[in-house]
Amino acid sequence: MGTFHWENLLGAVVYSALGVVMLLIAWIVVDKATPRDLWHLIAEEKNTAVAIVIGAVLLGIAIIIAAAVH
Repeated sequence: MGTFHWENLLGAVVYSALGVVMLLIAWIVVDKATPRDLWHLIAEEKNTAVAIVIGAVLLGIAIIIAAAVH
């Protein structure tokens, strides 16, 4: 049994937080780039098609962020 490396845990937490912040920035950019308020369309108007498309876009962006951070 070896010693626990706190540096690895700290690095994982920092990179995870960085990835989440980058994904939130991507959400804001996508929301501003569309002509209507996406949250209103998804949450209030229950537009499933918009939710699926935006989910796919954010999933693609998340994969790119994960590859860049890794």
